Amino acid sequence: MAGGFYYDIAVFSQGFWSIVFLGFLVWLWRKYLTPALEQAKRAQNLQIEEARRHRDEAVAALDVLRADVERAHLDARAIVERMQSRAEHEREATIAQARDAGERTVRSAQGEPERARAAARERLRTELLEAALAAARSQAVARVDSTVSTRLIGDFLVTVARQASGEHG
Repeated sequence: MAGGFYYDIAVFSQGFWSIVFLGFLVWLWRKYLTPALEQAKRAQNLQIEEARRHRDEAVAALDVLRADVERAHLDARAIVERMQSRAEHEREATIAQARDAGERTVRSAQGEPERARAAARERLRTELLEAALAAARSQAVARVDSTVSTRLIGDFLVTVARQASGEHG
């Protein structure tokens, strides 16, 4: 024995009180720290669960928005296709109208020389008739005297009377 009886009691006392102190620490740990840690763990788990719920809601909202964007793209493509189709139709209709108008103008222009010739012939005929009538009037006045005039009037009246009575000839 190195230190004797008191030394052994001191070593035993230190060991005993160390064990009591460790027991006290375990008791403190279980009484105060374990519930606090459990509560912090539950709070952290709740936060994690809340974050997951928010993430899931955000993912669902993102899916809805992606679907909306896709529908918007489809709608935009459909609108562009309709507008291209309508523009093509309008272009074809405009070309057809222009072609019809051009063909009418060409047909009208093709008939124009013939109409101009017919009008010129009619003017020439009218001028020739007017010149012939003027020449005939001037010659008739010189050739027809009162006896010839009387005879012509009489012949005319006889012809009218015959036609009125139904005779021809």
